[in-house]
Amino acid sequence: MYLFYVTILIVININGSETKLNRNVLFIFVDDLRPLVDENINLPNIQNMAANGISFENAFAQQALCAPSRNSILTGRRPDALHLYDFYSYWRTFIGNFTTLPQYFKQNGYETYSIGKVFHPGQSSNFNDDYPYSWSHVPYHPPTDKYKEAAVCKDRRTQRMQKNLICPVKVSKQPGKSLPDLQSIDYAIEILKRTSNSTKPLFIAVGFHKPHIPLKFPRKYLDQVPIEQVRLPKYPHKPAAMPLVAWHPWTDVRQRDDIKSLNIDFPMGTMPKKWTLKIRQSYYAAALYIDDLIGKLLSYVDMKKTIIVLTSDHGWSLGENGLWAKYSNFDVALKVPLIFSIPKMAHKSLTTPVELIDIFPTLVDLAGLPYVPKCPNDTDKVILCVQGKSLLHYMNRFSEGDKHISFSISQYPRPGEYPVINSDKPRLMDINIMGYSIRTNRYRYTEWISFNNKLFTRNWNKLYGVELYDHITDPDESNNVNTNPQYKYIKIYLSKLLRSQIDPK
Repeated sequence: MYLFYVTILIVININGSETKLNRNVLFIFVDDLRPLVDENINLPNIQNMAANGISFENAFAQQALCAPSRNSILTGRRPDALHLYDFYSYWRTFIGNFTTLPQYFKQNGYETYSIGKVFHPGQSSNFNDDYPYSWSHVPYHPPTDKYKEAAVCKDRRTQRMQKNLICPVKVSKQPGKSLPDLQSIDYAIEILKRTSNSTKPLFIAVGFHKPHIPLKFPRKYLDQVPIEQVRLPKYPHKPAAMPLVAWHPWTDVRQRDDIKSLNIDFPMGTMPKKWTLKIRQSYYAAALYIDDLIGKLLSYVDMKKTIIVLTSDHGWSLGENGLWAKYSNFDVALKVPLIFSIPKMAHKSLTTPVELIDIFPTLVDLAGLPYVPKCPNDTDKVILCVQGKSLLHYMNRFSEGDKHISFSISQYPRPGEYPVINSDKPRLMDINIMGYSIRTNRYRYTEWISFNNKLFTRNWNKLYGVELYDHITDPDESNNVNTNPQYKYIKIYLSKLLRSQIDPK
């Protein structure tokens, strides 16, 4: 019984010894889940995984948007290498026939399954979740997924059904009398039962839809998060020194019926405190719902014979700096849980910055599969390569060491400098600015520069905004110290490092 997007054939112990165990892989994908360890929210099953596994406390997505992030994770390549920053291109036909993580395991003898939301559905995965390249079986999507945007949220005043942001429900009264994640779990458990005696190693990816909006979940979970225990964000307004290009108007939140009725000024209005608390409460309740399902899933997994990886495609802003949803280069939008449960490997909690493109080469190492080379500068010429690095050496070392030179690279596109209706999710043809961000253990540094959406080139000399946040004094990233003379030399250093990673000579 094995489930998760990670697979293993060889366990490499702390002392470096190798034991061939023909292990299975379970990859657990949670949609839009930010780390909640500092928010007084108890997610017992995820926390138990972290307490007994290897947890990377500073793991960051490549782009805070579903399709670009998921395709980056699953190919091990950055959005620039895939030329994918929106939902509307399929890398195999648009740029190159690149090998994916599940495809590589499939090519090396694994039976691969996709359950729920793993690839982003639609054009970015060829409307078939990259089947049959990546998967041995047709990917499973729960039947009730078709109701994900249905008007099933009752307005207490009018008793009408609406398309709300906040939507706790009674499951038995829902269309299909279920919810997508409940159906995915049932299907996953059936796969685990059916393949429990399989002689072929398994690679199973399970993707949960929540806490992605709408915040639709069984009502009982709302009772587990008393609103009087929910805290407001420390900085709920746009910081004065934040460049306009860094702001996004969270249009998908505004367009929900319950939020639309608040008539919040576009694009810079602030969510009322009452609603900030209600949204945060519902987000936490949706996370508790998924944590319960993860616990149910893991009860069918032989933890001694399975490598498990748990992560998310990106985080989610909950009112920090006046922002909601994703669509930015801030920590709250990019930072995700990244937990590995590996048989016979001791618990560790690591703070060195890592990237989600590191998952591909890490799993290959853990499974003892043939080495996947690092991508050259002309990545479109190579079918099999990765831009990430294996995290196995961090897992095996007694000390992290050299944390000051470790970093993560992320990016986000904008149509222009001033926030407009499509600033959150610009299509490729509308992208004129790209924000490139580097996160070290102490700093986040971002440059918003001119971007050519036809040639995929950058002009570093045309800047629309620069941000520098010092996490020792400002963990909330609410004080842009870009113009502070005290940071002159660190800014020069980080700018050179960032540019060398995006445009290596």
